[in-house]
Amino acid sequence: MTTLWQDIRTGARGIVRADVTVFGPKVGVHSGNYGNWIPNPAQRLASLLASMKSDDGRVLVAGFYDGIAPLSKEERALLDAVPDESAEMLKAFGVAAPETAFPRLQDAVQFPTLNVRGLVSAHVGAGARTIIPDSATASIDIRLVAETRAADLIEKLRAHVRRQGYHIVDGQPDDATRAKHRKIARVASPDAGTAAFRTSPLDPKARAIVAAIERTLGERPVQLRTLGGTVPIAPFIEALGFPAVIVPMVNFDNNQHEENENLRLGNLFDGIVTVAAILRM
Repeated sequence: MTTLWQDIRTGARGIVRADVTVFGPKVGVHSGNYGNWIPNPAQRLASLLASMKSDDGRVLVAGFYDGIAPLSKEERALLDAVPDESAEMLKAFGVAAPETAFPRLQDAVQFPTLNVRGLVSAHVGAGARTIIPDSATASIDIRLVAETRAADLIEKLRAHVRRQGYHIVDGQPDDATRAKHRKIARVASPDAGTAAFRTSPLDPKARAIVAAIERTLGERPVQLRTLGGTVPIAPFIEALGFPAVIVPMVNFDNNQHEENENLRLGNLFDGIVTVAAILRM
């Protein structure tokens, strides 16, 4: 597989996080004595999460994709020019096929995401107990694009939970709340999020970086409209009013944010040459 280390990204997605908790009984209760009678918060959470995305991978939260700017002719050409190595990447990750809604990676990263990054409810494995849990929590991250705002998408997520029949609380529900509402949930966002940014690939400085890399390496770098991940520089871009371009040097299979995160030495050495080319332009 070709390693696309000679590339530049003229944007990056932002991020905002949320924990969605569904409440059940005040304490875990025996699943034999009370199964089929006391509602199970883990099962309710599973249904709630399923309501947020279609089977093809498209987010179903109302208004989630509102305001996404259509690609210009130049931007469409930019995306189409990125080499498609989907088959090799899927094989490396051990996945048969991508989400049906976004079969091409470069199209997928142009939109906000709703990702369940972790789930917890009671115990599993050797510590599992035959109980109906007292609560279940899903930790969610939402990747933002330039047209979306963190607070707006969090509020749309809360509205979606309400539409599924949940009464939303800010903390642990008290006895009066438990007595009044059949379905209770909390949607907690721990921070204000990090905004996305996007620089036009036609920006003179972006073009100058491309030209500098091409002169030094003898090969034109691959240009990508946006980085799928988040780089927290949007506030500096907005405050100082200058464009930003990202020149990554990591390998695609670097296990980012996972065990055994790594950097291929060839990418590091090539990256040093690339940075030197930019500093000399």
